Amino acid sequence: MNSKRPLILISNDDGYHSNGIRTLVSFLSDFAEIVVCAPEAARSGFSCAFSVVDYLLLKKRNNIPNCEVWSCSGTPVDCVKLALDRILVDRKPDLILGGINHGDNSSVNNHYSGTMGIAYEGCMKYIPSIAFSSCDYDPNADLSYLRDYVRLIVKKVLADGLPKGVCLNVNFPKVEKFAGLKVCRMGWGSWTREVEACKHPRGFDYYWMTGHYRNDEPDATDNDQWALEHGYVTVTPSKIDVTDYEVLDKMKSWESL
Repeated sequence: MNSKRPLILISNDDGYHSNGIRTLVSFLSDFAEIVVCAPEAARSGFSCAFSVVDYLLLKKRNNIPNCEVWSCSGTPVDCVKLALDRILVDRKPDLILGGINHGDNSSVNNHYSGTMGIAYEGCMKYIPSIAFSSCDYDPNADLSYLRDYVRLIVKKVLADGLPKGVCLNVNFPKVEKFAGLKVCRMGWGSWTREVEACKHPRGFDYYWMTGHYRNDEPDATDNDQWALEHGYVTVTPSKIDVTDYEVLDKMKSWESL
């Protein structure tokens, strides 16, 4: 890294006021210039969604020391788009970060996560991007013990960059002491019993999206689920290009049908 302070854009899906985003800023503000643009309220599960029918509000805040803070009425991806277009204007961030999320974003949760949506959006803008998530769902959890690994990963990416079309999904287990760091693939799992039906006092039915996670490869030892269960910090490189090239080659024969 050169002597110039890198510019880091941070967002999340828990809201600009969350403990996780304040903690993330505190880890990095001593060596980086930080700009925060995050949702006004929790936007978990929004993935890469952005607003197309509603207008957006952008407000300047002052709730986090040592950085510039804005809130947006939209989704996490809206926050990134607005920040790049209206806040940073002619300044391109050196890095975009999502998190620290209060909740696990390993396995197939990668696809639902607003925290990962931030990283994917940054990646599609050709900016190195990382999503940080903790398996501790307590919104007031002490996340200070994540500091060393967050700084290590951020400084590594700032120094070396990431390949085009690749961002990082980083998850921290809820343990007293980390076993180390594992770079590993995404595990296969499924959400089951996802809908809970309730009866409203006025007589109509309504529903809560709930669900129970099932590990669909419990014997695998090379994925993020196994690593988290065994106390490792997991780093999973995730790609924007979802083309299955092996199947594509096999399907080339279709062109002659």
